[in-house]
Amino acid sequence: MSAKATLIDTTKQDKAAVLELIAGMAKARYEKNARAIAAPYATDAAIYNLAPPLVHHGIDLAETQAWLDTWDGPITIEPRGVEVTIAGDTAFAYGYMRMTGRKKGADRDVDFWMRETLCLARNREGWRIVHEHTSVPFYMDASTRPAFDLEPESRGR
Repeated sequence: MSAKATLIDTTKQDKAAVLELIAGMAKARYEKNARAIAAPYATDAAIYNLAPPLVHHGIDLAETQAWLDTWDGPITIEPRGVEVTIAGDTAFAYGYMRMTGRKKGADRDVDFWMRETLCLARNREGWRIVHEHTSVPFYMDASTRPAFDLEPESRGR
C-alpha cells in the first residue's frame, strides 16, 4: 500500500472516530449521564456554550448533572451535516445540532437548532475535545431575541 493510500485510510479512520465521539456525546445526553458527557473533553477544555458565563474550563460534573436534572425525560441533541477535517493530531468538526426535550414544569417541548464547532486533539487516550463553541443566532433588530425558528438548509444530505 502506498503512503498516500495509508494516509487516506488513516484520515478516514480518524474522521470516523471523531464522528463516533460526537454520537457518543449525543447518547450520553439522551441518557442524562454526566460522566459520559464529560469523558471526551480535555480537563481544561475551553467551552463556549449557551449557558453563562462566557467561558467554561472543562466539564463540571455537578453542574452538568444539575442541568440534566432540569429535564423531564431524555434530551435529544441530534447532529446534522457535521464536517470533520483532520491535520495530524488535530481535528476540527462543525455542523448543526437539534435539541429537543421537555424541561420540568414546562407546558411544551424545547425544539431548536444550534451551531457547533469542536476542536479536538489526539493524545495517548484518543481524541479529546479541547475547544467547543455552541451558538444560536439572534435577530439583529431591537428585540435581540434568539432565532429558535431557524432550521439548517438542506445541502443534499
